[in-house]
Amino acid sequence: MNVFEAFFLGLIQGITEFLPVSSSGHLEISKKIFGDIFTSQESFLLTLSLHFATTISTIIVFRKDIALIFKELFQFKKNDSFYFSICIIISMIPAAFVGIFFEDFINNLFKDNLMLVGSMLILTSFLLFLTDRKKINKIKISYLSALLIGLVQAIAILPGLSRSGATIAIAIIIGVNREKASRFSFLMVIPLIIGGMIKNLLSLPQNFNFEVDILFVGFMSALVTGVFACKLMIALVNKSKLKYFGIYCLIIGLITIFYVIK
Repeated sequence: MNVFEAFFLGLIQGITEFLPVSSSGHLEISKKIFGDIFTSQESFLLTLSLHFATTISTIIVFRKDIALIFKELFQFKKNDSFYFSICIIISMIPAAFVGIFFEDFINNLFKDNLMLVGSMLILTSFLLFLTDRKKINKIKISYLSALLIGLVQAIAILPGLSRSGATIAIAIIIGVNREKASRFSFLMVIPLIIGGMIKNLLSLPQNFNFEVDILFVGFMSALVTGVFACKLMIALVNKSKLKYFGIYCLIIGLITIFYVIK
């Protein structure tokens, strides 16, 4: 793999991690287009680096919210920020459970499984169309709704099913305010990604090496595009403009399926 390919994959990750079109699905499709450009270990480390980059993008965009959450948690003030923090913790439980007990099964889903990717992109499209049809959103996120959104996040581990699209969609469909839905969706995944990264880094073999310049280019590409994509997604959710991404996911999903069965 060369620097250009790393830059392109970082671009794809940065854009699709936040826009509701499935970053995992697009990375799998991109790898298929490029062919076998790296080994499984190289693919693993690059994917890890790209996800870390978009996590940093999320922290940059929501730095004030994150600082407030930590402040309220440490001071144990039972206000909206405190309860919001507890809801984030609750939402992590399903995905953490799936990640711990079904890791091998999940890894196998990402092995040349474009039929699943195409099918999940079509499901993402359906959810996005439903989201824009929902007009009244007044409720706050409760412990029960946080658990439900967390269950959807766990299911969205499937390649091709957009995590941000699915979690924001289910939150809006059950009546959560659009701004709170997008904010919750992006913040709830940060602890999971960081925890998963630490676990994966500890499992890397000691003699494993990778070209630093390739990782750096991919990381920076994902980081910069991720910041812009995150801000754009928040604006689009508030304006009920997700149906256009629904059309896109439907088209890409159908093309992917036709490619597999041709």
